[in-house]
Amino acid sequence: MGNTITIRLEPELEKRLDRLCKQTGRSRSDVVRDALRRQLSLLRFEALRRKTLPFAEARGYLTDEDVFRDIS
Repeated sequence: MGNTITIRLEPELEKRLDRLCKQTGRSRSDVVRDALRRQLSLLRFEALRRKTLPFAEARGYLTDEDVFRDIS
């Protein structure tokens, strides 16, 4: 069992969360845990991208298309 965290939601966000839970059959905890995992992954990706961007630009990678071209 994990730790418990309490958050406050504005009424509209709570309604949207409850609507999604009802539609998907998932619990609030499942939906919020999944959303938090995704957000943390996105923030980590963005931080890594900022850190490596100068090195990529120095090698001529200026756009995502430049990267896809070379790895595809």
